[in-house]
Order: sequence, then C-alpha cells, then structure tokens
Amino acid sequence: MSSQAARSHMSIGEVLALLQGEFPDVTISKIRFLEGEGLVEPERSPSGYRKFTHLHVEQLRFILTEQRDHYLPLRVIKDRMAESFGRPRALQQKQEIRLSRAELLEAAGIDEETLAELEDYGLLAPVARRYDEEALKVARSVGALTRFGLHARHLRAVKAAAERECGLVEQAVAPILKRRAPGAIGEADEVAREISTLLLDLHAALVRTGVRSVLGR
Repeated sequence: MSSQAARSHMSIGEVLALLQGEFPDVTISKIRFLEGEGLVEPERSPSGYRKFTHLHVEQLRFILTEQRDHYLPLRVIKDRMAESFGRPRALQQKQEIRLSRAELLEAAGIDEETLAELEDYGLLAPVARRYDEEALKVARSVGALTRFGLHARHLRAVKAAAERECGLVEQAVAPILKRRAPGAIGEADEVAREISTLLLDLHAALVRTGVRSVLGR
C-alpha cells in the first residue's frame, strides 16, 4: 500500500473524532453496532484493525442525521442508504438460514448425541422443525468447545447469564413499547440490538479480565 493510500484510511478513533462535533452522543460502540448491522463495511488490516475511508464517514453521518432529525429506524435508513450510496455487500448477501436437522449436523460438524444434549439443556431449539442462524452459531461453538472437554451440561451457567442479560434488555425497552407510538417497535428493536452489542462487549472484557487473573497475569 502506498503512503498516500495509507493516509486515506482512518482508525475508528479518528472517525469518532470527526463525528463527535456534530453528534456528541456517538460512541465507538455505536459505530461498531452500525457496522454489525451491515450499514458500513470498513476494511480490515492484516492485524484486524478497522480501516475507514471518507465514504464510511459520510455514510455514518447520513445514518446519524436520519436518526437524530427524523427518528427513523435502521430498516428504513438501510433503504434510504441504498438509494444514496448503493446497497452494502453485507445487505445484498444476507440470506435467512433455515436448516433441517441433518443439515445442521453437517454444517456445525457435530453428532446427533451433541445436538440432543444441546436441546435437552435448552441451548437451542428448532422452530417449525428448522434451525436458524443463531442455532447454527450455538451448535458450532459448543462443537468446538467439546475439544476442550466442555459439553452442553457444563454451559448452563452461560445460558443463565444470557437470560439475565436479556432481562436487562427487556427492562430498557419496556418504556419504549409502552408508548404504543408509531415506530415504537422499530425503535425498541434498534435499542435492544445496541444494548445487546454493548453487553456482549462488556461480557467479553470481563471474561478476558477473569482469564488473566486465572493465569496469574
């Protein structure tokens, strides 16, 4: 990469600095959340750092303006972005996953006994005899953990913690839903997604801190 090309890229902190003057409430977590929703697609360096361009800044400015000035939910903003910037690749390629039991076993690389145990302990369940993307993620994660001797029965505490965090999300969005105003459901959905992202970041940080303590670092 040339030095000129390198200078055209910005870190997430630099993007935040550019936006905060106009949008004082924007945070790094908010930018990550919008990326997770597929509205912006920064490149990644070989070491995994995000590399934003001026186009990404303009996209973020567009999103934040629509939210602040028009109170629009993200699903509407996505459509407006498609008209102004073209539809991001992540939104073009998004397809709903609906797997049969046999397809889930093959895609997750687990056996029937493991899947039955996951269902017995309530870690996943089919809907209309089909398994969605989240079920696939759970199955793959637990399948990988079995290599370390961790099985579904060991992960009940993880499920219980997730349920408590869902309770926090429910507590936060309840006042929005009680308003019964037009767009309340969309706003509640967006708030729930953002809080979920923040809770995941917090959970990961706490686990990393705990692991360092276990290792005596």
